[in-house]
Amino acid sequence: MTRTVQPFDRPSIDLLGYTYVEPIYQGSRTLVYRAVQIETQRSVVVKMLRQEYPGSGEVVQLRNQYAIAKDLPISGIVHPLSLEPCGNGYALVMEDWGGVSLERYNPPPFAVAEVLAIALQLADILDDLHQHRIIHKDIKPGNILIHPDSQQVKLIDFSIASLLPKETQDIQSPNTLEGTLAYLAPEQTGRMNRGIDYRADYYALGVTLYQLFTGRLPFAADDPLELVHCHLAKAATPVHQVNAAVPESLGAIVAKLMAKNAEDRYQSALGLK
Repeated sequence: MTRTVQPFDRPSIDLLGYTYVEPIYQGSRTLVYRAVQIETQRSVVVKMLRQEYPGSGEVVQLRNQYAIAKDLPISGIVHPLSLEPCGNGYALVMEDWGGVSLERYNPPPFAVAEVLAIALQLADILDDLHQHRIIHKDIKPGNILIHPDSQQVKLIDFSIASLLPKETQDIQSPNTLEGTLAYLAPEQTGRMNRGIDYRADYYALGVTLYQLFTGRLPFAADDPLELVHCHLAKAATPVHQVNAAVPESLGAIVAKLMAKNAEDRYQSALGLK
């Protein structure tokens, strides 16, 4: 299958001691790229803040990602190696195992068998994270890397991850909510008066699988408040109705992952698999 990729800009600041190689992912606030450590000639992945003068919250998130992930004994994540000063902020240096983000790897929809292979791996990774009491809170194709040859997947970006088993999300403006609004669980919007736990990651997994199966997000809205309302109250068009190649039984799994109430979703990776 031919894979197409989209070009990204080079970082505006060079990280001392590293040579830029190629981009992996570019977001509104961060840039992730492949580099080589000059001293050891080791290939690494670097995540840096895009703004010349990043806000304190962005710096804290990058430090949080390093602190949470650096000692996790989990094979399904990209492990950080160091946190380096870079300009007016930091750059996170991570191991490189040759993966590219799903967002850049291949435009969806993916083949059904391909999505299933990815989904099973993600279920195992989320189970490992939850066993260590970690909620990722930003599952999406841009934060999932896949190796082009082995098809192994790994998670990146623990910048807003939580070590708490459950936390309460206060009501905020949709423009300031943590996470990516298109993949946000209803309880993460702060409008359900309930805590956030590992099942929020299952909702985001459901949205991600929906997108991989159909080539589109379950809810399309330009207005952030409308998108919040969709997550809270609107049912997505069933996957198999959007893409007839997807069996109805798989569409039902995605729909259960995306249940509005956490109690109605899968309660464990075992139940999901």
